[in-house]
Amino acid sequence: MSPAGIKDVALRAGVSVGTVSNVLNRPAAVREHTRQRVLDAMAELGFVRNESARQLRNGHSRTLAYVIFDPSNPFFTDVAKGAEDAARDAGLLLYLCNSAGDPEREAEHLDTLLEQRVRGILITPIDHHAQRLGALPSLGLPVVLVDRAADPAAFCSVAVDDVEGGDLAVTHLLELGHTSIGFVGGPASTVQVADRLAGGHRAMRRAGLPAEALTVVGTDGLTIADGRHAGQRVVGMPARRRPTAVFCANDLLALGFLQQMTQHDVAVPDEMAIVGYDDIEFAGAAAVPLTSVRQPRHELGRRAAELLLAEAAAHASRSGGHQHEQVQFTPELIVRASSGRRLATRTRQVPAARS
Repeated sequence: MSPAGIKDVALRAGVSVGTVSNVLNRPAAVREHTRQRVLDAMAELGFVRNESARQLRNGHSRTLAYVIFDPSNPFFTDVAKGAEDAARDAGLLLYLCNSAGDPEREAEHLDTLLEQRVRGILITPIDHHAQRLGALPSLGLPVVLVDRAADPAAFCSVAVDDVEGGDLAVTHLLELGHTSIGFVGGPASTVQVADRLAGGHRAMRRAGLPAEALTVVGTDGLTIADGRHAGQRVVGMPARRRPTAVFCANDLLALGFLQQMTQHDVAVPDEMAIVGYDDIEFAGAAAVPLTSVRQPRHELGRRAAELLLAEAAAHASRSGGHQHEQVQFTPELIVRASSGRRLATRTRQVPAARS
């Protein structure tokens, strides 16, 4: 059985199709008694208006979309919550799409969203220089990059100063007396990973140490499992090469690394200090509460959505007055038990991996 349409409602209420349309779109133009008859008919028939068709006729949508890089990471879901709050304040909906770090999947989402005529797209892109992404504004679809800095001529963007964040993390470990520090993260092609490592290098050089003294423990991804694998490799290092502290490129890596230290009876922080990045909710709830570089996740998402709405409004008015804006937040170090206190000496020995 097909759903009731506007003609069915008009027939049931004994009015014209135009009257039903006015009840839906200009209710004040219809007498109260007639309007109530139409509403009663809608309720009896289970009528639901075709919002997509109405939006298509009007030439604009009531939806935004956010193409997320990795929804399994609580950082991105917290960003999405901030964006959704801004969308709701504007009377709009937010669609979430998962690129899963796959360029082809990302492109498919972008094509579909263009076809659906969403009002605008938020995206944490795999490559913000991708041709498909760059073409969208010229097709009348506003785009704002989230957690990525952008060329000011191309997009609005909202990001965090990850170089400063990496500097904060490594400086903290240096101030605790560590000079043998590891960096856990990858792949190196990921912009945030590269920037956080660059910040760590900057902190090492400022302390009079060579940047290479920051031992890189590369990972294939940024998951808890990747962190566990990195922890296994570090525990298996010869004692003279093994760092006494690590800075992980995100909290999921740090939590996996912490699990591996626990499994091998490596005391955190006494035998291995750990600093993460993002300060997701689970960081403070870990068995050893995790020191982490906090990103303002909710604010980042809300601000990105606000920029998108402003750009969409400028497009709709055809004013031509929109100028792309790049917003950069400053990260904050949140110190917890996993990095410990300053000790007089750092000649600790980490137990070898158990067979």
